[in-house]
Amino acid sequence: MASVTAEDIKSELDTFNIAFNNDTVDKMLEQCLCHRLKGDEIVFEWFAFSSSKGQVPLTLDNLDQFEHEMLYKKKKPKGSSKGSQFNKTRDINSIQELIRAEEEEESMLDSYSTPAKGSQKRALTTPEHPQSKRGVARLTSPSLLLSPASFSPSATPSQKYGMRGGRGEVVSSFGAVQGPRWMGKGQSSVRVEMLEGGENSLISSYKYMFQRLRDVRDVLTEKIEELGEELRSHFNIEEFSAVSLPVQDSITVLGQVCCDSNGKLNAQSVLLEAGQEQGGRQVPVDLSELKEFSLFPGQVVVMEGMNTSGEKFVATKLYEGIPLPFHCPPEVKQEMDEVSEPVMVMMACGPYTPSESLTYDPLIDLITIINKDRPDVCILLGPFVDSKHEQIEKVLTVYNCVFSLHTFFNHRSGCRLVFVPSLRDVHHHYIYPQPPFNLSNLSKDDSARVTLAPDPCTLLINNVTFGLTSTDILFHMGAEEISSGTGTERFSRIMKHMLTQRSYYPLYPPAEEVNMDYDKFQQFGQMNITPDILIVPSELRYFIKDVIGCVCVNPGRLTKGQVGGTYGRLLIQPNPVLVEGKRASPCIAGQVVKI
Repeated sequence: MASVTAEDIKSELDTFNIAFNNDTVDKMLEQCLCHRLKGDEIVFEWFAFSSSKGQVPLTLDNLDQFEHEMLYKKKKPKGSSKGSQFNKTRDINSIQELIRAEEEEESMLDSYSTPAKGSQKRALTTPEHPQSKRGVARLTSPSLLLSPASFSPSATPSQKYGMRGGRGEVVSSFGAVQGPRWMGKGQSSVRVEMLEGGENSLISSYKYMFQRLRDVRDVLTEKIEELGEELRSHFNIEEFSAVSLPVQDSITVLGQVCCDSNGKLNAQSVLLEAGQEQGGRQVPVDLSELKEFSLFPGQVVVMEGMNTSGEKFVATKLYEGIPLPFHCPPEVKQEMDEVSEPVMVMMACGPYTPSESLTYDPLIDLITIINKDRPDVCILLGPFVDSKHEQIEKVLTVYNCVFSLHTFFNHRSGCRLVFVPSLRDVHHHYIYPQPPFNLSNLSKDDSARVTLAPDPCTLLINNVTFGLTSTDILFHMGAEEISSGTGTERFSRIMKHMLTQRSYYPLYPPAEEVNMDYDKFQQFGQMNITPDILIVPSELRYFIKDVIGCVCVNPGRLTKGQVGGTYGRLLIQPNPVLVEGKRASPCIAGQVVKI
């Protein structure tokens, strides 16, 4: 295993926006050496541990707890017999597990017998063995946890959220930093519509769980053939050869990147799976001759190289993907003052509650900002009722009343609202692509200013295209992508992959938490154009950047554990025009701001 350096760990911690100091980095470096971990692996493990504990900070004490609970468990042998385990000294955790198992067995036996008078046992309650939270959850009325009148009057407000600092601080900027006035007009005349309506847009729920492996294969094969034909015509390639054909000359092959095992992709485990027209076989790929590369599972690529034995393809050249053209709106005749007036778009992504409370204080603070700044359009992405929230996991209650939140916005602001669901929304369909919310009780006035969009989708806001997805594709692809010698940072590479693969979710196989319907994904999950602005909220660090002409925005999440997070805002030029015959980006300025 290659040696891990402190710089490797610092780089990975910066990616996740985790605060650290030299002592904690030295401690993590020591843990890497003791447990034979790489820099990115220990940071992934810490991020999972921290998230499970409510975003605990990176300190020496927490690292000791992390090592005891996470790292030592990974080293525990699995093949020891029950007899040998029984004779070993048990720790407090294993003893508690035995006690818990005995109590469950005893309660099961009691359920089959008729209890005598006075024989009911009193539950043992001590600081070490408190009353079961599951039992408490049964006694708590779910309707008391959340009310449409005040969101959550009976819940305890989050102290850490209330004591947060840096409110309103701009943490990332793009474009014209000086000069723009972040105040909209709340223009009700702003047009918000799906780029392609009718049958080409996902507008209602659909039946799923009827997917066949044959259908998945057909979708993947068609994707390989379509992107391959675009690359062949763009690079003037005569034809593609079979990837497994043994030849002594250099050939050009087409296929999809995959891994030779169920583990994480690395430079030694890359396979190239050809399409049906090229034989459909998988062949290992040697990347040692490539000066630079960036690959991930599911990526459709064209490679040039040799396969002298038919067993391994030695790649010497990798062809870059080609993005789609931008949207060309029809000419719209407008007065000069209308053309020059920018449109303010605000965006925020859930969760909208702190991790230890069901109070919607962050959302109420955001509504206050919206009513003060009066943006023309506000895009709200899920989760609205987060299935990963600790209290919701225990109670498992559907909170439809949350979606009366649109009535809390000041009608005088005239703000156009866009709601996008998330796979983490406990009350909505758990399928990707995800249909829009169904709010049948909207009034006529609210229906005119509320747009219910699916995940993913492409919106048209005054002839400026917005690509939206609430699924954390940055996190999923960041864990799988490998690169060497590219000279670019990870976020830019992932965004470029999305645009050149022409898909809102190009990763295959998808992450475990993404329940993919490939038939609908082929129909509604692909990009038909390159959007002017691509919004991809993520657990990873916020950013705004230009990637091959598309302004990509990660506004972050409105809450990060127990503290406040960030939201984004943009100033866009409606009905963008050509400047000296060239396309000019409609995004005038952008910012990510702390709530």
